[in-house]
Amino acid sequence: MRSPAAPLAALLVVLLGSLGSDLSGQVSELPGRVTTSIAPPAPVPFGQGETLRYQVKLGVFSVGEGHMTVVGLETVRGNLTYHVVMAISGGVPLARVEDEFHSWIDVQTLVTRRFIQDIREVRYRAFRHWEIFPEERRFVRVDADESGDIPTSLPLDDIAFVYFVRTLPLEVGQEYSFDRYFRESGNPVILRVLRKETVTVPAGTFETVVVRPIIQTRGLFSQGGEAELYFTDDHRRLLVQMRSKVPLVGSISLHLRSISEGTSLRPPPGGDRDPGPGMDPSPAPMP
Repeated sequence: MRSPAAPLAALLVVLLGSLGSDLSGQVSELPGRVTTSIAPPAPVPFGQGETLRYQVKLGVFSVGEGHMTVVGLETVRGNLTYHVVMAISGGVPLARVEDEFHSWIDVQTLVTRRFIQDIREVRYRAFRHWEIFPEERRFVRVDADESGDIPTSLPLDDIAFVYFVRTLPLEVGQEYSFDRYFRESGNPVILRVLRKETVTVPAGTFETVVVRPIIQTRGLFSQGGEAELYFTDDHRRLLVQMRSKVPLVGSISLHLRSISEGTSLRPPPGGDRDPGPGMDPSPAPMP
């Protein structure tokens, strides 16, 4: 967070006084108070403490658990962020998935400032840690001592995209395209709003909006995974269910088991959903 600007007025008085009476005579009046404007948090339907717990299924068999959690508010290089975590743990002998994703999302601009992947899927292992600098349009890969450019000043990672989707109108029959994935190879990210559907999960029965995200990289939301995300058809946009295909494992799905509500810094007004940064208010119909 930036420091208040008010002390600058006192510092200015001292500096002017030290220059002598000639200069001070030229200054008729100094402001008694200096204020600074700090942008408010973006309106979002989630907040600190929100935890969504899931039953994980491999095909029709229950094989584990998962969760999506807004762990808390943390500062990354002076910027206040939501630290969010998505974790999936489950499988069968010789075919297990132990994935954990951490994302630090700026509370004002909803951009990614840090992203960590810890992936263990059957025989595949990967740990990646990115520090992301949106204003400079660059990244530093901490675990590999690499750096490079990013294609946008409004970057999002895989998990940040899920939370970003929760701020969108999600009109059935629309396709939204974003060049906001933090790696050029992942763009464009396509969101297809497929249908509305009533689903029953351990947490209850919900009216949902079904979205298919497509990110041009390996992972849960890759094109080959044919993922479907089921969000509640209300202002909360809770992720009720998710289905995807994982290489070497098969069809994997998450089913909401319990909800712990969080505290939003700035809830969206009523049923009117703010389009959010980088949102095209007039998406083209799906072909």
